[in-house]
Amino acid sequence: MRRILPFSHALRTWVDISAHHAMRGWSHHARATGLSMPQFSILMQLYHRGNCGISDISDRFEISSAAASQHVENLVQQGLIARTEDPHDRRARQIQLSDKGRALVQRNFGARYDWVNQLARLVEPKDQEKVAEALTILTDAARRLDQAS
Repeated sequence: MRRILPFSHALRTWVDISAHHAMRGWSHHARATGLSMPQFSILMQLYHRGNCGISDISDRFEISSAAASQHVENLVQQGLIARTEDPHDRRARQIQLSDKGRALVQRNFGARYDWVNQLARLVEPKDQEKVAEALTILTDAARRLDQAS
């Protein structure tokens, strides 16, 4: 049996707790807004990655183009996203967040940041600088890992 190092164990524990909280919050927010998880995920992708095409949605979420189109159509009908002409290919359409869709995603972030603020208040001031430094190191490493893949 392979021994897990204290650093790896601590990191895994933190990831489990924060991911559980994030998914629970994400699911709650999606339900409260009447969206399915795939629809909410599409909004999040558009928020973080910008405009894209239906094929990008299909590829990203590993669903058929027909399923992606159906989710997109529902979001368009709700006014959360808009279709625009692709500037590089007039035959293709791009989808983008509407102002209403952007506001909905940002409300979800507000709830997440409330949890983070509550958590920060529980960390002793003497430990906050250490935690901030460690999180900066982890964030930089995660970005390098993302860029490499």
